[in-house]
Amino acid sequence: MTTYTVADYLLDRLAEAGVRHLFGVPGDFTLAFLDHVERHPIVEWVGCANELGAGYAADGYGRLHGLGALSTTFGVGELSAISAIAGSYAEHVPVVHVVGAPTTAVQAAGRASHHSLGDGDFGHFARMTAEVTAAQEVLSAADAPAQIDRLLAEVRHRRLPGYLLIPADIGEAPADPPSSPLPDPDVVTDPVVLARFRDAVAARLEASDTVAVLADILVARLGAEDALHALLSHGLAHASLLWGRRVVDESASGYLGPYLGAASASAVRDGIEGADLLVLAGVQFTDLTTGFFSQRIDAARTVEIRGERARVGDDDFRPLAMRDALDAVAAEVAVRGDRFRADDSASTPAPPHPPVAGGALSQRALWHEVAAFLRDGDTVLADQGTSFYGMAGERLPHGVVFGGQPLWAAIGFTLPAILGAALARPERRPVLLIGDGAAQLTAAEVGTLVRHDVPAVIVVVDNAGYTVERVIHGLHEEYNDIAAWDWTTLLAAMDPRGSTTGVRVDTVEDLRRALADARSSSSLTLIQAVVPQDDVPPVLADLAAAAAAANRRT
Repeated sequence: MTTYTVADYLLDRLAEAGVRHLFGVPGDFTLAFLDHVERHPIVEWVGCANELGAGYAADGYGRLHGLGALSTTFGVGELSAISAIAGSYAEHVPVVHVVGAPTTAVQAAGRASHHSLGDGDFGHFARMTAEVTAAQEVLSAADAPAQIDRLLAEVRHRRLPGYLLIPADIGEAPADPPSSPLPDPDVVTDPVVLARFRDAVAARLEASDTVAVLADILVARLGAEDALHALLSHGLAHASLLWGRRVVDESASGYLGPYLGAASASAVRDGIEGADLLVLAGVQFTDLTTGFFSQRIDAARTVEIRGERARVGDDDFRPLAMRDALDAVAAEVAVRGDRFRADDSASTPAPPHPPVAGGALSQRALWHEVAAFLRDGDTVLADQGTSFYGMAGERLPHGVVFGGQPLWAAIGFTLPAILGAALARPERRPVLLIGDGAAQLTAAEVGTLVRHDVPAVIVVVDNAGYTVERVIHGLHEEYNDIAAWDWTTLLAAMDPRGSTTGVRVDTVEDLRRALADARSSSSLTLIQAVVPQDDVPPVLADLAAAAAAANRRT
């Protein structure tokens, strides 16, 4: 009879929390643990090319599935992944990082074990990781199941990463199976606080003639999208920041467009900044989503709703969950009927994506054609730079999930992340938009996508270098150049079965044809889209000018 162990307990708890895939790279301190993964009936191992890519994949999984999981070995493996974990922390993505470590005996003896710094201190890396995780546990024989439960509860409640270090002998130690379910995330709302908040909102509504809503990423991270949609169903004028643009329906009545501070369209800026009362739903202003903090929003005229608190003018309300706060605002708006319903003429109707002129491919034509290609049910990840900001001017179908990483802004993130996103939601077609410079950082994970038969559509924007950096500083400098790659040949090298398609395009007609073929294909398609080196999307040009100015300030 096989002994039930701490490793089994951890995997069962991860499965209970919804995890179906564990990303990572094996190492000798994790191999025994991975034997348990191989035998587990639910959790599947997904081996990646390197730990950074595995961390990005776990992040992509967590964004679409609510919780991601990563396994690396001690020292070299975990530090390779730490940038990915830091990105998850910055962008509020719950990921459990499981680290296999030397046995407790080796650590107690202070031996100069491989993957350590050789000084007998095995806590260096846990202390490093503590800065970018919400919870940390080093498992012990006496308390391992309780430690696992405690960490998972904190990660799920705070929607932030957690660090779980398992000495090799502790993973194999006997344990009892879970005897009760994992606790649900804590209910944070105080009813008295909620009542005070609703009264404050009612008073502000009575004093206002116009009301608008600005929504952002935390609405999605905290699972409050349905509450936001209920509020917007009353016809309020609204916009979103680019970070959270898919938390609202871009074809809905009242939608003004994306808000980017001074770079916003005038109708968007007037509607948001000029409202008598502005509801900020899950908003986190960042430099790259506001034109380097060029927003002009009067805090005295806002109702700000964040994770577990809200603010009305100078009055603070906590503890108050975002969903409950949004429901309270919606109820008070509903009491007042159509008083705050936006004039339909204030909305910017979604363009029908007419064909662009043929000829050589440009940035404008590229993003216009990609937007026209997208369908309800697609998952789109756009890497930081031309891809993310090129799509900023395009309307998307409401059923499209769109994401990027504009706060942590690690180029190359989206290539492994699309692997995680695709495995999290296999019913959705994965679409990756990434520049050639960014793609070179994590290109090895293309092989992982092929290995797992992910039917991704990958558009690599070939403009011969770091274009986003060029337009900020160094338009013709060598440090913004990269090696020229033939991406279609690279794909063929990673696909000995010949199951994928790679095509190079430099005209609008060829791009249109390649996208149509990709839509009808059930396997991976990589499109190397060649555009001029000095061609940039308008939003990126505005942002780059703001970035250059910000970097010159003293």
